Amino acid sequence: MTSAQYLRSLPAVDHVLRHPQLSPVVKVFPRQQIVDWIRQGVDACRTAILAGAEFDADAAANFVVSRTLELKQIEDGRRQQPVINATGILLHTNLGRAPLAARAIRRMQESSGFANVEMNLQTGKRNKRGERVCELLRQLTGAEDAAIVNNCAAATMLVLQTLAAGKEVIVSRGQLVEIGGGFRLPEVFSASGATLKEVGTTNRTYLRDYQDAITENTGAIIRVHRSNFYQGGFVTEPDIDDLVALGQEHNVPVVDDIGSGCMQDLTAYGLREPTVPNSVAAGADLTLFSGDKLFGGPQAGIIVGKSEWVKALRRNPMMRALRVDKVTLAALEATTEIHLAGTTAEELPLSQMMSRTTDDLQTNCETVCKQITESQQFAVEIVECTSEVGGGSVPGSQIPSIGLRITGNSIQDVAIQLRCGDPAVLCRINDDAVLLDLRTVEVDQLGALAQQLSGALSATDATSSSPMEGRSE
Repeated sequence: MTSAQYLRSLPAVDHVLRHPQLSPVVKVFPRQQIVDWIRQGVDACRTAILAGAEFDADAAANFVVSRTLELKQIEDGRRQQPVINATGILLHTNLGRAPLAARAIRRMQESSGFANVEMNLQTGKRNKRGERVCELLRQLTGAEDAAIVNNCAAATMLVLQTLAAGKEVIVSRGQLVEIGGGFRLPEVFSASGATLKEVGTTNRTYLRDYQDAITENTGAIIRVHRSNFYQGGFVTEPDIDDLVALGQEHNVPVVDDIGSGCMQDLTAYGLREPTVPNSVAAGADLTLFSGDKLFGGPQAGIIVGKSEWVKALRRNPMMRALRVDKVTLAALEATTEIHLAGTTAEELPLSQMMSRTTDDLQTNCETVCKQITESQQFAVEIVECTSEVGGGSVPGSQIPSIGLRITGNSIQDVAIQLRCGDPAVLCRINDDAVLLDLRTVEVDQLGALAQQLSGALSATDATSSSPMEGRSE
């Protein structure tokens, strides 16, 4: 047969849609999306025939169905879905950082329909969006006023544009960090319309460096906390108190971008991080932080500080472009209530993960081990390991933890099976072994974790068994 004759065997889209293997897919995914996958499969089959492949009608249909299922699998990996985080990274940026408290989730659900996002129900009059959560943030931090935008980078840009557009912003060279997504602070500064004025060196910046840089064109002094890496050794830089005193002396506003949103002393966990209340108490004109890091809430950029500057931010037209939606406000309001109530240990998942003892984690590991199916090729053992905060918070953090270490051949295949399961399980690979750090796994996820681990080991056992096994030479 010629290529032209084989091309007549290409199946119609409707015929492929009715194929029994695609029945589960048709029930879940939109028809148009499946049709697009099928057309891609038909195109691939046509290309294969023109390259010399020989397909009858059944073979062509099977080829297209197989390619459609491959595209569906790729889509499964992109589709947002729950993940069991067994990496030991408490604020995993790729997994959405802080898991939300149950109170915050309920408040989001309650606000998903019509909600009084800009109305006081008692007076029947319009109020400012986020008015209550800003009041709660004032109470929590001790600041005069507060504003909320969609992330901390937006907060930085809005603040610099408001305070220093067309002017200079003084910053230490050691604080010119790169944030997530490859964005660098100098680029954010430039986009705001402010001119960056670097002082000091990478590792040592003194108060006199800032003082010498102040001119009539100085719009602001900014301190940027290096929240995603640690600098140690021969280093020095002024405290926020010193920068505030300098700013007040020269009538220059001081901005403290501390990023992580830490509200309380973390030394009980063996961690050190600047806190928002301390920054406010030191007199920073504006303090910026993220809602989805150590604050434990949804993604947001939170700005607290002097009322004159916060009012100026609200008047900036960019404020409307950067504002958050009603469900984000609802989650942030609930999270702030938790901080004010002093119930973070009981309600915030992040605090719960940080406070788990190694004895608790040992028990959880034993629970999982009792439920997993014994493998022919893989050994599972309980080991000591270390967790970290991650997510641009507490750089270099090391928290003692306990996890499960899986060794054997085809370790990468085990990791893939876990990652592609339902629910997906994300692990670490250390020293040619899969490591499941249980500090970041909830107790109610242990059963699902054991099931997915058993399935991953069994599937890898089956696919990696040699077809020559048992043959005698």
